[in-house]
Amino acid sequence: MTQGAGPLGVLINDASPTVGPSRDLGLVVTPVQVSVRIPLDILGGSSHEKRAQDIARDFLRKSFEELSEREQAIVHKVAEGRHVSRNIGREFEERLTFGQRLADRVAGFGGSWSFIIFAGCFLAAWLVLNSFVLMRHGEAFDPYPYILLNLVLSMMAAMQAPVIMMSENRHAARDRLNAAHDYEVNLKAELEILALHQKVDHLREQQWAELIALQQEQIGLLRQLLGEPGRPGVPSETRPGGFSGAQDDPRPAGS
Repeated sequence: MTQGAGPLGVLINDASPTVGPSRDLGLVVTPVQVSVRIPLDILGGSSHEKRAQDIARDFLRKSFEELSEREQAIVHKVAEGRHVSRNIGREFEERLTFGQRLADRVAGFGGSWSFIIFAGCFLAAWLVLNSFVLMRHGEAFDPYPYILLNLVLSMMAAMQAPVIMMSENRHAARDRLNAAHDYEVNLKAELEILALHQKVDHLREQQWAELIALQQEQIGLLRQLLGEPGRPGVPSETRPGGFSGAQDDPRPAGS
């Protein structure tokens, strides 16, 4: 079997065997060329560009060129029958650098109960050492009003604040990606639902047309069976039920 492309479809040549006379059994098999032209639409070779333009015009009420790049990509996927859902969290995590991951861990630790407990224990130990333990021996390295402690806390806050802001910016970027992905999924779902409604409406209209045609055909058959007056080949005097048009005279024949 050979296959070739034509202007209106795909041309398939099939060498089908035929039976004829032979020397041994009286039959011989000879090949016969059979050419079948199959439309490209049946083979799925139709262009998706035309369908994408139809979807944009029918459902979005815009031309395909007026859509944004994201909307054009979604319409293309709808026309091609591909999905748009994906794992945004995993894709986002795979693109993070070492510094970004470290910043997220620092920000996560700074906003946890572990950090609060650790900071509380550190401050309590600092105050006890400099106010009671070392003060008795005159070796307090940061006596009241704890200037060194204030410096350490200020430096810690100054270093921690930018790290937390970096992490918050990345979380905001991830939220924007999630929102954009949700929009893509919702738009594709809406287009699929609209296309499904259109198919259901088309099937319903087709069924109604077939039902009306069948009803008209049945009415015509009933008219033929009942002998409707005025139809060709049926006497106008004939009435349904076998009665003639003239009234039967109840009087005797000799009266």
